[in-house]
Amino acid sequence: MRRWMASGAIAMLGLAVAPFLAAAPANAQASGCEQLQKLITERQSIVSRLAAAQKAKKKMTPQDACSTFGRLSNNGDAAIKFASANQDWCQIPASFIEGMQADNKKVAGFRTQACNAVKQQAAMQRRAQQQQARGGSPFGGADSITSGAGGGMRVPQGAL
Repeated sequence: MRRWMASGAIAMLGLAVAPFLAAAPANAQASGCEQLQKLITERQSIVSRLAAAQKAKKKMTPQDACSTFGRLSNNGDAAIKFASANQDWCQIPASFIEGMQADNKKVAGFRTQACNAVKQQAAMQRRAQQQQARGGSPFGGADSITSGAGGGMRVPQGAL
């Protein structure tokens, strides 16, 4: 089974968050802006898990990568939505929102690659199961040469 591993860009995924943490006003926690802090903390946790898997040289399966990048993308969407809606009230710099949007675009690309790998893997497994159910060899061996039905090549009869 093919395995998929996130590229070295994982470390970059959390970079858009760093400037906001340093610039966040101290009174934001009491003003209704704490939702963004929760989203950022969750995002850092997901990125940390991805980085730890990469550092341990543990390859992620396509299913794991699709799921993890999906959570990261959803988190980014929620953070961007909240930050855009509360930019003035929470004193969120425009550069933070722009950074999150760029970051989330990269995450969406990784998610698409991983989820496409899951779909391809499922399609290959389905084809192999269908081939086995028909009784043929998935590799097109001797069975497909001698079988006349199903598009196989016929072996000439008689003396060669």
